Amino acid sequence: MEKKRYSSYAQIEKELEILKIEKELNIQRIILNVHHVKDGLSPINIIKEILGDYKSIISNHSGTIFNIALPFLISWFRKRKRGN
Repeated sequence: MEKKRYSSYAQIEKELEILKIEKELNIQRIILNVHHVKDGLSPINIIKEILGDYKSIISNHSGTIFNIALPFLISWFRKRKRGN
């Protein structure tokens, strides 16, 4: 890393002010990311994520699931009606 050369104190002050603002921005980004992680790890959001995953899986394969389950449900209902 090459050393910077300043010709006046005003340039040094300007550079320090820029670095101070960049530092504050980085701190605020870290705080925002921590809040996002906290929100993501709340029990309600975890349940929503799990249900959302199952919902997408079921919706993508609902025809297949229905075609597999329907014969079992029909045979179960027939057996139940006969008393077996």
